[in-house]
Amino acid sequence: MTDPNPIRTVRGGRIFPDIQWSEEKKSQWKAEQEAFYQRGKVIFDRVKPELIKTHYNWYIAVELESRDYFIDTDELAAINKSRQQNPNAPVFIFRINETRIASTI
Repeated sequence: MTDPNPIRTVRGGRIFPDIQWSEEKKSQWKAEQEAFYQRGKVIFDRVKPELIKTHYNWYIAVELESRDYFIDTDELAAINKSRQQNPNAPVFIFRINETRIASTI
């Protein structure tokens, strides 16, 4: 007969221990993400005053390559609108309010 409660061994450590980023690579990635955010923020800040009056708390997907933006009440719908226009273009999501934060944990 088998034991109904087998003893589990808890393994510590990383899931993929062979993939380790150096501090240099981590800081490079963070710098790239910050530059990406700043490029999108410029476009968002340009259109925010007119959109905040009519589309408060909606989502805006900003395409950085074409400088286009797509708005919708749903975050995924805004992303899908941008993907229909340019499937491979990088997109940054903002929420049209004072904080610009799209979601929280």
